[in-house]
Amino acid sequence: MSITPGHSESGPKRFAHYTGTSPQTGPTQRLTPFGPPPAAPTRDRRTRRTVDLPLATHRALDVWQREAADRIGVARVTGQEVLTALIDQLLADPKLSAQITRSIQARR
Repeated sequence: MSITPGHSESGPKRFAHYTGTSPQTGPTQRLTPFGPPPAAPTRDRRTRRTVDLPLATHRALDVWQREAADRIGVARVTGQEVLTALIDQLLADPKLSAQITRSIQARR
């Protein structure tokens, strides 16, 4: 029984109508995780970092983000924006970098 009238083929031809190609008669090409190495990272390529926060810190950050959004007149300030700005400042400001290093050392 055919669901689509006129398309009762079985086997490799059955999808030719949908793909606009004729069925392949050559060997099957296998897709594997091996292959060319991934491209080297570029300056505009992004990578993800995550952070685990205590619930109280997470809630306090949410409150800060809402207040910051009100102060600058936007609907919201995202956690991504906050962390990006903090990291930019950390990497650009030697005094802040030293302060953060001391804070990390004190927590250990």
